[in-house]
Amino acid sequence: MARRRRVSFESSGPSESECASAPSRKTSPTPPVEISAPSTEPLKGKGGKRKSSGSDDDNNTKSSKRPRLQKQDDEEPSNPEHTQDPGEMHLSGVQRVVITAIRATDLTLGLRRIPAGFHVVVKADSAEYQTSNKYVNVDQTVLEWHERILLPCDPCSKVRVSVYASFESGPMVCHGERLRTFEISVGELLDRSEKSHPILFQPKQDEVVSGCTSLFMTVEQQLSDQNDAAVFCPLTILTCHDMDGLALETDGGHRLLARYRRSQNSGDLEQSIEHFERALDLCPTDHPYRPAALFNLATAKFISCQADGRYPDFDIPISLFQDALDSHATGHPDRSVTQLYLAIALLSRFAKQRFETDGDAAEELLSEVLEICHTNSHIHRAALIAIESWALHSAGRTGGNDLGQEQPATSIFPLSPNQLEQRVEWCLRRDEPGALDEVISLHYDALRYYNTGHADRGGLLCNLSVMLGTRFQRRGSDKDLDDAIALHREALALHPVGHRHRSNLLNNLANLLSSRFDQRGNDEDLDQAIALHREALPWLLVGHKDRFGLLNNLVTELSIRFRHRSNGEDLDEAIAHCREALVLCPVGHPERSGSLNNLANRLYSRFHHRDNGKDLDEAIALHREALALCPVGHTDRSMSLNNLANPLSFRFDHRGNDEDLHEAIALRREALALVPVGHTNRFGFLNNLATQLSSRFDHRDNDEDLDEAIALQREALALRPVGQTDSSMLLHNLANALSTRFRDRGKDKDLDEAIALCREALALLPVGHTNRSGSLHNLANQLSSSFEHRGNDKDLDQAIALHREALALRPAGHTHRSGSLTSLANRLSSRFQHRGNDNDLDEAIALHREALALHSVGRTDRFMSLNNLANQLSSHFDHRGNGEDLDDAIALHREALALLPVGHRNRCGVLKNLADELSTRFEHQCNKEDLDESRESLRRALTLLTQHDPRQLAVHKSLAEVYLSFHRSGIAVTGTGENTGSLNAAMYHIKAATNLISGGLLSRLRASLSWVRYASEYSHDTQLEAYATYMQLLDAYMSVTASVSSRHSAMKDFPRTLAMDAVSCALRSGDVRRAVELLEQGRTIIWTQMARLRTPLDSLQTCGDHAVALMKRFRDLSSLLDKFPASHSDGTLRVDVEAEETRYRRRVEEWNGTVEEIRKIDGFSRFLLPPLFSDLQHAGCDGPIIVLIASGLSCDAIIIPHEQPPTSIQLPTNLQKLAKLEFAFREAVPKDVGPKGNQRALMEALRELWNDVVRPVVENLSGIARRGSRIWWCPTFIFNFLPLHAAGEYRRDGESLSRHYISSYTPSLTALIKARASHDRSLSVPFVAIGQDHPAGALFTLDAVEPELELVRRLLPPSPTVSFSKITSADATKSRALCALRENTWFHLACHGTQRFDQPFESAFLMRDQPLSLLDIAQMDLSRHEFAFLSACETAVGAFSTPDEAIHLAAGLQFAGVKSVVGTLWKVDDMTVQRLVKAFYENLCGNGTMNSKRAARALHRAVQSLASDREIPLSQRIVFVHIGI
Repeated sequence: MARRRRVSFESSGPSESECASAPSRKTSPTPPVEISAPSTEPLKGKGGKRKSSGSDDDNNTKSSKRPRLQKQDDEEPSNPEHTQDPGEMHLSGVQRVVITAIRATDLTLGLRRIPAGFHVVVKADSAEYQTSNKYVNVDQTVLEWHERILLPCDPCSKVRVSVYASFESGPMVCHGERLRTFEISVGELLDRSEKSHPILFQPKQDEVVSGCTSLFMTVEQQLSDQNDAAVFCPLTILTCHDMDGLALETDGGHRLLARYRRSQNSGDLEQSIEHFERALDLCPTDHPYRPAALFNLATAKFISCQADGRYPDFDIPISLFQDALDSHATGHPDRSVTQLYLAIALLSRFAKQRFETDGDAAEELLSEVLEICHTNSHIHRAALIAIESWALHSAGRTGGNDLGQEQPATSIFPLSPNQLEQRVEWCLRRDEPGALDEVISLHYDALRYYNTGHADRGGLLCNLSVMLGTRFQRRGSDKDLDDAIALHREALALHPVGHRHRSNLLNNLANLLSSRFDQRGNDEDLDQAIALHREALPWLLVGHKDRFGLLNNLVTELSIRFRHRSNGEDLDEAIAHCREALVLCPVGHPERSGSLNNLANRLYSRFHHRDNGKDLDEAIALHREALALCPVGHTDRSMSLNNLANPLSFRFDHRGNDEDLHEAIALRREALALVPVGHTNRFGFLNNLATQLSSRFDHRDNDEDLDEAIALQREALALRPVGQTDSSMLLHNLANALSTRFRDRGKDKDLDEAIALCREALALLPVGHTNRSGSLHNLANQLSSSFEHRGNDKDLDQAIALHREALALRPAGHTHRSGSLTSLANRLSSRFQHRGNDNDLDEAIALHREALALHSVGRTDRFMSLNNLANQLSSHFDHRGNGEDLDDAIALHREALALLPVGHRNRCGVLKNLADELSTRFEHQCNKEDLDESRESLRRALTLLTQHDPRQLAVHKSLAEVYLSFHRSGIAVTGTGENTGSLNAAMYHIKAATNLISGGLLSRLRASLSWVRYASEYSHDTQLEAYATYMQLLDAYMSVTASVSSRHSAMKDFPRTLAMDAVSCALRSGDVRRAVELLEQGRTIIWTQMARLRTPLDSLQTCGDHAVALMKRFRDLSSLLDKFPASHSDGTLRVDVEAEETRYRRRVEEWNGTVEEIRKIDGFSRFLLPPLFSDLQHAGCDGPIIVLIASGLSCDAIIIPHEQPPTSIQLPTNLQKLAKLEFAFREAVPKDVGPKGNQRALMEALRELWNDVVRPVVENLSGIARRGSRIWWCPTFIFNFLPLHAAGEYRRDGESLSRHYISSYTPSLTALIKARASHDRSLSVPFVAIGQDHPAGALFTLDAVEPELELVRRLLPPSPTVSFSKITSADATKSRALCALRENTWFHLACHGTQRFDQPFESAFLMRDQPLSLLDIAQMDLSRHEFAFLSACETAVGAFSTPDEAIHLAAGLQFAGVKSVVGTLWKVDDMTVQRLVKAFYENLCGNGTMNSKRAARALHRAVQSLASDREIPLSQRIVFVHIGI
């Protein structure tokens, strides 16, 4: 008896109790602690900090020569820390003091431009020295110069040191931007050098950070003869007056530009531009410094455009940058940075003006920069940032001004505590991101000033924590939350026990920890939050104004921990605190309504935990009292309505009182009406009403309720921002509703969308999130539905993995552990039924027993565990035959059924399962009462289901099996009122299961197989109808399978001979025409579906505008479906594969709908329907078609002439003999290796083929086809692997097929008809010969390839009859071959060929670089191609796993459109090829013309000419076959 599919139950609903309800009120953080301090004058606000980038120049460039610079009057020197009076030091007997090394740190800190390098200038007495210009890498914080600089010997002599960032690698116009400058005595330099004390620098005025945080110089005292003077750093060289002026103008521009960046004073920027303009005026064309002057002016102009928002003026800096770039030859050290700035300017203009040329030019410039510059350089990093910013802008996530945007500098001096307090209060009243960031930055500055021990530090810490918590709530940055908690901990440490503000800090820190627990699910955070709230509570005595709020916060934390761990003590404590809070709110208190709600919600939770009806009733009573306190017009009425609806809904589930359900829905509707469009909480009310309607659908099966629920869920989801964590609940609830509709109506798109929504929800809940287990559980359930519907093993395996992960997150005591146990067990059971692994079944039973133990007697959901455990015990019986398992299963199902009242949605499933077990026990014990009860249970189950409920399919299948049991046992069916016999009743129900549209294609296909099996076994008169239905469903099922390789794999899951059995059935009934139609419908399904997508529709153009529109839609969809999806590697994300498969299925639905519309047009009623025999008979217009049928029932031949009736012949063989014959050929061919090879075995096999198959056909052809004419073979199953064309007696003067007829083959009648379609021919035949003698991976060379192609060229007619081209050797690549095949309608291929029987679409011709596969060929349109000669091995033999799909290279070419193909059945040697090719083309082109219809006759004659050549083995003489016209 067939294994029955049992119905398993799992807890359902909106994502495992994820429906919104009125939350307990967590009080806002305690207001910031007041701070008193002396008032100080406020300083300028802070801005963003920006790192600089570096250059790709060589690290050791030479010291540059530049004009002498003068000190800028308005720039003060930096103030380093001095440690010693230089007068304390005395240098005696020393001729020289020398700086031997300089080390600077953090040079790029705070820079806004990418420097070309850094250098140091040292002035001593009248001498000025300059070090070389060195660049730094991204990860480099220290830069050293090992250059000797001579200092005065007098320790009191002053030395002026300046550190510069330069913006030219060479030649340098000026020093650049001054980072630090200071004066120091020689004596102090020596002292610091000796003690290794670096000079430390503070940030500059108005800057948070400044470049160069420290400088250390190694100074030595040397005798004058120790070193040669030539090794000293050279003095700066004086230059002409113009150069000195150029340097002054440029330095002035840099100085003012740097000051503008600190102060944002537009006057500084304008003056900077003027300096740079004057500098450019001093640099005429061809001046060596002109590129640098252009670049500096362009930079300042670009910043000005950004600051003023004058985007049309971008043309000016872009033109200047371009001129500068044009002046730099390739390889110039400054070329890359110029390209970078030009690219950024172009992207900025593109962002506003959308000139495509700007975007293209910028991308090209940035690509060149990335290619040239080292990955560790600042320029490379800046280019990457520019590209990433551009990508974000292109995706619509940034503004057009973000690229290269300047930000204001920041301040280092804090505001006073009072001023900060005012800023905090002002900021909390507004939602201005910039203001919030500024306040936080100011607090950080203040904390650096008010260090540990300062009286005001604690208040600052508290305030900053509140601000960071606020920013976390607004933006969701985890770092803000972590920093807020850390700061609050520090603040708490500064407020010891007894401090008047400690309770506030405890409460605030607890709330922050609670928020982090909500975000990440770390139990320690929750435990600490509860401990902190408990510590704070005693300090707020009864009557304290804050005690009520703290009680509520503690209740919230305890409730969360209860939901997480199911510890009843937490819930009891929460309820106790709620009761105290309620006492603090007597009648008339404004918070009484909220307190009533909170207590009611906790009681409602305890009812779920302990199933105490008193808690549920008290919760409802409290919610009613709360609602009475919120009359119409009250702001909280909507929430109170919602809260009362929750327990009423559950009381309906618990007790089945319809009034509770109706009241709950009415309350939900009223609540929703009070929340207008645009209200922040509207999504929750929409969700709750949708959930309630879904429940009523479960109770009454009213489709309108479900559709409205889905519409409401979509509206709720649309109100939440994409990516918001709390959207996961809405995503799951919508997915559950869609899944319910899929189960009810069987629409694939509902299931696909449900899976996608669950995946999106899971992505929002990272590892550690409290709701992740529910999300894993829900996604697993949707994938399980997909597996049941489509049979994809990967869906089932992934579902099991997800359920295991969810179960691991639900330890013993977790509220939802039983649901995870049940779901995992059900999935393991499914896998056991699918694969038969005992471990899966044993684990499933153990999990169900654990789940049942968690559902005590009296719990309403106990029936699910009873049902599921019973199912597993039943499977255990099926597998091992222990009668006790079956008896226990029946007892458990009876107990489960007793818990379900009449009308319960799940009663049908339990009835069906009980019926299956009773039927099974009847088969083993023959107790008629079991069979009668089974039938009655199924009939009752059927009455509980609506017309389109997909569960009908399983019930109908079980009824069919029960009636078959009645029929087999001979027991009469009594008391049913039925007038038909048991067998007819069985066929009625299995037919009903097959035809149930909502049941899903895969389930219906499996049901049709059962129908075929039953009808065949009992020779029922629906047998032929069953076969036809099966083939129709198989075709439909294959059409929604995305890739051809997947279709091939799916074909292997179904019986190989079923189409042949259908044909045999039709022949036995005497309907030969119907047999031919079934044959064409049931074979070459993969090729047929591909051909449909290429159907010409030119005749529709004359049928009106609607027909033309349909034609266009059909072509567009066909084109999309005809592009095969790429094969996926094992590493491909499952979600990506699913998305692609979903898109494909939806396109198939659209395509099918378009086809249905086309069929409504006059003359197109049979568009793309399986062809009728009257259409198929046209295949025999040039000669009869012989279809060979190999079935387990009989082996037959059908002769199809063009105008005469078809004839069927029962052949004197059977399937077993054919299998032995095919094996004999496989054994004999390799032995026939030469003239002296063993040809006897091959001859005997050919002789048997003649006697058993071919001779009976030839004898019946005498009155249909004249001798010497053409015939076509259309073999099926094993016949596909037999050389029918070579059959004969193989004795002197013996008979053979080749003496009577010229044989060709065709994979299907439709393919032959399509090949005969005429097309316009060109005057000159385009012919290409493609040869590859040594492809990739080959171990040897095919020496005969080149001579073969040359032979073909010589034998073809000359131009203009034939336009010949040749591709060989290195040129014969896959891409060149594909191109040549498209452009030439005649071709000859000489190369290695390989046939992949495991993956036949990977069979290929081997080219120089990659194989030219059958899949590549199948995707081509070769509908105008005439002829192909395949001079390669195994090009015309298909796969044994799917023989009737004819998946081989030669058939692929014909299905792609080639009219006539010559291929090979097995391996072919060079000698045979050379001789046969010569004879073939001599016969084909003998009269100087080209006609593909002559190919079969030319091959026939060529083979005959080789018959007398005894050097050629027999196996080689018969290896070539002709396919097509």
